[in-house]
Amino acid sequence: MWRSAPALPLSRQLYGARCHRSFACSTYLAREHDPRIKALGREISDDYAIIREKYETPKYPIVLAHGLFGFAELRLSPYFPAVEYWHGIRDALTAQGATVLTPTVPPSSSIADRATALRSALEAHAPMPEAVTIVAHSMGGLDARYMLSHLAPLPVRVAAVVTVATPHRGSAFADYLLDEEVSPLHHYLPQLYQTFEKAGLGTAAFSQLTRRYMAEEFNPSTPDQPDVRYFSYGAAVERPALLSPFRHPHAVMTQAEGPNDGLVSVESSHWGTYKGTLLGVSHLDLINWSNRVGWTVREWMGIKKNFNAIAFYLDIADMLAKEATLPRTLDENPPSSTFVPRDPVIALAVDKR
Repeated sequence: MWRSAPALPLSRQLYGARCHRSFACSTYLAREHDPRIKALGREISDDYAIIREKYETPKYPIVLAHGLFGFAELRLSPYFPAVEYWHGIRDALTAQGATVLTPTVPPSSSIADRATALRSALEAHAPMPEAVTIVAHSMGGLDARYMLSHLAPLPVRVAAVVTVATPHRGSAFADYLLDEEVSPLHHYLPQLYQTFEKAGLGTAAFSQLTRRYMAEEFNPSTPDQPDVRYFSYGAAVERPALLSPFRHPHAVMTQAEGPNDGLVSVESSHWGTYKGTLLGVSHLDLINWSNRVGWTVREWMGIKKNFNAIAFYLDIADMLAKEATLPRTLDENPPSSTFVPRDPVIALAVDKR
């Protein structure tokens, strides 16, 4: 069933840490104001630092589509609480009165397989609403686009798709991992793939996230649907800490594509109407998997948290309540075929094309 509940006052909800705008917060974010970010659209610094008292509730149910290695809910033991991919986000949207579906698709299979599973999840839930909106993180946005373009007719109309840090033009880090000349992990890929296959997991996702695949195969064959509204957000973070698993991917991405969130570049995140770039926000921050220890240390240093994922998704729901029911207009941003390419000097740093 679709998950919904009566709306409760936001003041009664505990959505995690709140913070207020401060000089310390602004000083931290000043390092994020890269001119390359400004050239790629609106910058969002601390708009989502705190939760507002009022948000509009969207008319249509929201489908939360997870990314690579994602899940709806993971229970490692009956003695421990379940781990949610959308950490606290589904509950916050539900508390605000939205109807929410969190389907699970194959974590590392091909885009086509994941999209087929997404379609099946929509078909399996009843009662069927008039329409839905899809809010997708990372690879989930590619699943949604594929489903709309290749798996029609759908069991329900999709009014809008919002992609958050989706690699619409691929990822330079995927290129790097699969490059036999530069990647230290390339020789271990066959063993890694065997491990995945023994665990019943697919491996097609990795090669499909390369920039070449997206440019030459996926995007040309996956056009936008004229009756669906497409929105997107990107994120950019400064160089991660020394022990962060994102430190090396971030360096590779910065050299090849410019500002990024540790896995997906700002440029690659653009699709449809670009709503802006979240500054100082990592790929995992976007689904409320923030490094709490790291932020505790920063707060000791007087640096306030500038991003609350709950506030961000509540604002997306508010935006959908106001815009998802409107028809798509001719002045909305076109897809990637007319997007201004990145600086060729940056691109040639690692491109071998």
